[in-house]
Amino acid sequence: MFIVSYDITSNKTRAKFAKYLKKFGNKIQYSVYEIRNSQRVLKNIKNEIELRYKKMFKNRDSILIFLICEGCKNKIVKYGYAENEDKEVIYF
Repeated sequence: MFIVSYDITSNKTRAKFAKYLKKFGNKIQYSVYEIRNSQRVLKNIKNEIELRYKKMFKNRDSILIFLICEGCKNKIVKYGYAENEDKEVIYF
């Protein structure tokens, strides 16, 4: 699992990047996505940033990727709405 956080000043670029990330994970905050996929997906995202988004950056723009190890997932503490995101819900 990994977390992608971004701060992009251009509304157009920010919207495109958010739409791109939405294909891979869940939005957990305004500019933060949780992605539960493979290293291949991580590599694809990094390549997309390098090839497309990095050249559009202004001086203050940034993207951060936080890698979360499997053992560390159990150490994440969630409050509020976030508490329910990992619970399985069964509908009848």
